[in-house]
Amino acid sequence: MTAAATTPRSPGRPRSARVDEAIIQAVLDLLAKGHTVEALTIEAVAARAGVGKATIYRRWSGKEALLVDAVGSLKGPLPTLTGESVRDDLIVLLGWTGVKKLDQRFANIMSCLVPDVHRSPERYRLYQGLVEPRRELARQVLRRGIRSGELRADLDIEVAVAVLSAPVLVQRMLRWHPELDVSTLPERVVDTVLAGFATR
Repeated sequence: MTAAATTPRSPGRPRSARVDEAIIQAVLDLLAKGHTVEALTIEAVAARAGVGKATIYRRWSGKEALLVDAVGSLKGPLPTLTGESVRDDLIVLLGWTGVKKLDQRFANIMSCLVPDVHRSPERYRLYQGLVEPRRELARQVLRRGIRSGELRADLDIEVAVAVLSAPVLVQRMLRWHPELDVSTLPERVVDTVLAGFATR
């Protein structure tokens, strides 16, 4: 038996994890109910989560740091890519774009955040920090496709990433087209776009 297995766990650790999750979910619930970022307060989050303000400040330095973690939790960790097929990896990436398990609050939350992204340089940087790791992963997949000869050598990587991700994001955020199924949209987008990206 390993030392880690025999070392007793701190009795407070499971409870702390639950408190963290309650606070994160409180932020997302308030945003989903229409609270703007400016109107969102630590007091309101604490009341919603059933904790004291001091509990929140022990975990986060302030509202901005809490927002980063709360919105970041919607995206989840970066997906694991197999590296065997550009098509398959892009479908996995688009399937993870914006939400994990398609949180039903996502559209409402993003509608509250988007105006702030346009108004505030700080929030714009926050947003870019959240999306850039996933964007870079898409770039890596496309560069690999160019090297392997699957994709055109003259492919504009930045435009390609935008063309791939935008339809899925717009459909999830705005429910733009009622006939488009979000669950199958990533595969349909990838197949349609790769027809133009492929080596001629």
